[in-house]
Amino acid sequence: MENKYIVSTEKQLLDIDMIHNFLSTKAYWSLKIPKETVIKSIEYSLCFGVYKDQEQVGFARVISDYATIAYLGDVFILEPYRGKGLSTLLMNSIMDHKELQGLRRWILLTGDAHGLYKKYGWKELADPSLWLELNDSEVYQKDENMIV
Repeated sequence: MENKYIVSTEKQLLDIDMIHNFLSTKAYWSLKIPKETVIKSIEYSLCFGVYKDQEQVGFARVISDYATIAYLGDVFILEPYRGKGLSTLLMNSIMDHKELQGLRRWILLTGDAHGLYKKYGWKELADPSLWLELNDSEVYQKDENMIV
């Protein structure tokens, strides 16, 4: 990987339009997500942007209490930049972040990147019977959430 890529947690650098476009049109987990929802999710998360020069090419966010638990979500690298080691750069930055050390539990949902996360010690749930969820996978397709 060339040294021209950096990871930053500075929110003012985030390309909100690019993030929203990816999440609303390409990410299987958030298709049709309203831009206002993306903005709010960024506001209340620790965000990581991957940049080539001034252009944002990747993103991830962590929701945490910074003491016991963290949820990793919305992780992506734009397609033209995949295969360059950027997901590893991004994950190293997340897992090494000073505010995210000593947590009891990390959680995430992934449909296709198990290999990436397993390199960092992530495993399937030890006892799935302990977990419950309230999941509305079609929340962004409902008319009341559409912004006109």
